[in-house]
Amino acid sequence: MQIFDSHTHLNDTPFAGQEAAYIEHARQLGVTKMAIVGSNAQLNQGALALAHRFSNLYAIIGWHPEDVLTYSAKEEEKLAAQLQQPKVVALGEIGLDYHWDQEHHQQQQNLFRKQIELAQAYHLPISVHTRDAMADTYAILKAAHVERYGGIMHSFNGSTEWLRKFLDLGMMISFSGVVSFKNAPLVHQAARAIPIDRLLVETDAPYLTPTPYRGKQNEPGYTRYVVEAIAKLRHTSVTEIADQTYQNTIQFFKVQA
Repeated sequence: MQIFDSHTHLNDTPFAGQEAAYIEHARQLGVTKMAIVGSNAQLNQGALALAHRFSNLYAIIGWHPEDVLTYSAKEEEKLAAQLQQPKVVALGEIGLDYHWDQEHHQQQQNLFRKQIELAQAYHLPISVHTRDAMADTYAILKAAHVERYGGIMHSFNGSTEWLRKFLDLGMMISFSGVVSFKNAPLVHQAARAIPIDRLLVETDAPYLTPTPYRGKQNEPGYTRYVVEAIAKLRHTSVTEIADQTYQNTIQFFKVQA
């Protein structure tokens, strides 16, 4: 059994200097590959460094909506150059986050559109973050014809109605530790409803720690518990969910198994 964590932040501060140990612990839990996700200049560079250092790691780099005010033409030029590095598999995480930011919605939308255009220029898929902004996120993705190169709805937390809408755009849907929470009925319904060939799994570590470690720091190896939660919801085996999501991720990122 192999598991692919499609979205994790091993490049973040809590893991600094201990990356190899976390990678080994993940391997012991069956998590053999990871996509390391950036969100600004520093974290993008960290994702690239880890992808070059470890053969089973890949990089997703981009500009998070929370960092919209630090994006510039110079940063875009640098990002464009970085996207051409060999272990970059997607541009992200990008999108819209209206939860904390009530002032810069238009700037976030402009940045989102710019980065989708940049991804398409380099024939790359995107990894999408959306929080309290589902309708605007959907509208921008639809208008941009995201189906050309594809994308992932990272840590999906919408209803089955939104699930169908994003599936119709050709998106892959990734579930995080939230799918293991007792108080997440909409996410449970979506995890049951999604076609298995469109399903991905992730940790979003160090955030969103799944049961049975909820309340503690998350880590990439805990993708195992995301897989277990989905298998339970779908009344199938852990092996089936692990193997299918592994193959889905390999094919989506176009990397070696």
